[in-house]
Parts: sequence; C-alpha cells; structure tokens
Amino acid sequence: MHIPDGFLDAKTIIATGALSTAGLGTALHQVGKRLQSRRIPLIGLTAAFIFVAQMVNFPVASGTSGHLLGATLAAVLLGPSAAVIVMSSVLIVQSLIFADGGMLALGANMFNMALVAPLCSYGIYRLLRLVLRDKRGQLVAVSFAAWCATVVAAIFCAGELAWSGTVEWGTVFPAMAGVHMLIGLGEAVITMLVMAAIAGTRPELLNECDRPKIQEGLSPTFIYAAILVIGLVVLVVPHASSLPDGLQKVAAALGFEHRALTSPIVPTPLKHYQLPGLDSTIGGTMAAGLIGAGVVFGLSFLLARVLLRHPKDAIRPQSSVEQR
Repeated sequence: MHIPDGFLDAKTIIATGALSTAGLGTALHQVGKRLQSRRIPLIGLTAAFIFVAQMVNFPVASGTSGHLLGATLAAVLLGPSAAVIVMSSVLIVQSLIFADGGMLALGANMFNMALVAPLCSYGIYRLLRLVLRDKRGQLVAVSFAAWCATVVAAIFCAGELAWSGTVEWGTVFPAMAGVHMLIGLGEAVITMLVMAAIAGTRPELLNECDRPKIQEGLSPTFIYAAILVIGLVVLVVPHASSLPDGLQKVAAALGFEHRALTSPIVPTPLKHYQLPGLDSTIGGTMAAGLIGAGVVFGLSFLLARVLLRHPKDAIRPQSSVEQR
C-alpha cells in the first residue's frame, strides 16, 4: 500500500503532508507527557518488528500479495499516540533508505498507515472490548480491528488517487477495497497470533490496567523480541512472496502503473531491500533487513528518549508521606 511518487498531484501531496505533520506533532506531544522510561525499549522493538514483518509478503488470491501493516499491533501494545510514532518511523526509513514508498508521497503514506490505521483500529478495538471482555474476546477484537485498519487505509489511499485525478473514484474504490479485504484477512490472522503469543507470555503488556508492571523486568522481553526479529530476517524474509502487492496489482489492472517514478529524488543506498556489493540476493536481503531493523529501532528509541521529560517520575518510589 506504499504509494510511489508520480501517483499523486501537488495538492494531495501538500494536504496529506500537512495533516501528517500535524498528527505526528500531536502524537509526539502526547507521548512526551505520558511516556515511562522502561517502555522506551518496547517502542523500539515494536518498530523493528513491524519493519521486518512488512518485508514478508504473503500470497493472496488472483496473483496478489500482502504484508502485515502492524498498526493495530502497535496501537494495542503501546497506545495510539506511540503507535503513530512507531509507524511514522518505519515509513520514513522505508522511504528514505529503501525507496519503498515515494519521498514526495511520504505524507500520504504516513497519513494512511501511521495515522488513519492505528487511530481507527484502536478506536474499534476499544469499542469491542466494552462487549468482549474475556481473553478470547480480546483476540476477536484485535483481529477485527486489524482487518478494519487495512481496509480503511486502502480506502483513504483510493480517495487520494481519485482526488489527484489519477483514476476515477468509482473505479479505484471497489478495486482497492476488494483486494485489501483479502489482505486484511492475513493481517487479522497474523495480528491475532502475535497477540495470543504475547498474552501467553507477558499478558500485562495487553492489559491497560496492569501497564505499570511493564516497569519491571523488560530485559527478557527485549532479548526474546530481538531474537524474534533476527529470526524473521534470516529464516522468513528471504522466502517472502514476489507477487505484486495490492496497490501494484490495482495500478496494473487499472492502467496507471506507468505513472510511478522509476528513480527517487535522492538516491537510496539500499533500494529494494538489497545491500550492494553482495553476490547473494538472499544475503543482500537479510543484510538490508537487519540494517533497516536496526535503524528503525534506533530512530524510535531516540525519539522516545528525547521525549521522556521526567525519567525519574516513571520509576520513583512512593515517599512515606505518599504511602500514608
């Protein structure tokens, strides 16, 4: 669903860029007021996992592939504001370093996947949790929210293409919505499986009432998550589907794929997730994935560290006066 340069006109680029800047600024402000110091590694690890997971395309019907968006996963684990920061970090690194999504279209991609997707899915998840209160209900809620996030982001993408005059709304809307309804099923299943694994090992990460417990013992979680990210890069990413994703498939079917710019404004060192100089394509992909995961982790970690205004307040013990 990463929009390349050439698909959107100037007004759409400016409008989505302004909205994304405002949304990211709001998220940074909100996270800065509420962030706990022990949650900073979790933000970085979530960003790294989503970056790597997005490299793993899975096949769907009609010769199309999809990949995990991850917005719902980030929103439920970290809250909507932190999810906006995580998704923005992933998209910025993908665009500037890997040429995955246009640089001029970065604002539109951030608006769709870093603002609309996490905020929409988190709202749906919270509403469903009012009714579905047990653990099974939690998994149902998160999977349905993940499906909705994929479809809604695709609809906004269709709207941007139509507003730019690239393709008629009546044509692009059913095409984008239809294919992403299928991709959303994969998003729902993967998100549910990840959340089920977290619920079985660290349930306090999913329980808003128990979030203070996150302050204690994040080191094992950090190690396990790092192992999982590396395992995905080494064992799964090289075998990802090479089929076109949903937007590429729609662009080819509707005849506007030729509008995509073939070269970015600024040359990217790891274009198409390949490390130059390696004879092995698989080795180049794995190396690029590890580099990207490290950069995304570092960017998210540093943003969170800078935003942390009162690191001592998050972990300071109660005084004897407070205890009385």
